[in-house]
Amino acid sequence: MKPSKVVRKRVKSLPAGGNSPEGTGLRQRKQQETRARLTRAAMTLFLERGFEATTIDDIAAMADVSRRSFFHYFASKEDVVAAWQEGAASALVAEIVARPADEPMLTAAENAIAATVKRIDPAEAAAMSRLKRDNPALRARDQLKYEKLERALADGLARRARTKSDQLKARLVAMIATGAMRVGGESWIGEGAREKPEAFVKRTFDAIRAILK
Repeated sequence: MKPSKVVRKRVKSLPAGGNSPEGTGLRQRKQQETRARLTRAAMTLFLERGFEATTIDDIAAMADVSRRSFFHYFASKEDVVAAWQEGAASALVAEIVARPADEPMLTAAENAIAATVKRIDPAEAAAMSRLKRDNPALRARDQLKYEKLERALADGLARRARTKSDQLKARLVAMIATGAMRVGGESWIGEGAREKPEAFVKRTFDAIRAILK
């Protein structure tokens, strides 16, 4: 009798897909998928209707989740825009790390930025830039985005550094490159976003090199 009781106890103690590694992994994937679906729904609606005209209920309905579920992932609509931007920083660092070790830091930054913007839909990027430009709350968040981007870029470049001098150079290049992205992005929008983003990146870095000569 005792062995059978032990077996029954063991079976009963196993959670129904709860804390097992497989259950935890599945739950995390579902959470990531829901977060991505909310982000995509929000960005689609923001670009179609405008930021102010889009409600949280609209976003939840398009993502096929409840309003309550929305707040499990985001505290506000502004947080959704911030989440959309964070992916760009991660992609940029990955591109920096992948650059050849003997490539000069400024060139590595330029090539990484160009590779990152190639994956962006120019029309969507332009529309999002105008959306942020016309909304005070989003403009404030945009400032934080560039601060985070500079830190991420500096961290990525610092992995290539071999000396203390290189560490300083990594921070300076990150500052210059982030400023180039900001000023270049504003100019790109101001000129009607007619040029391919990667071509504009090249033109911006050519201007930086001309100044540094």
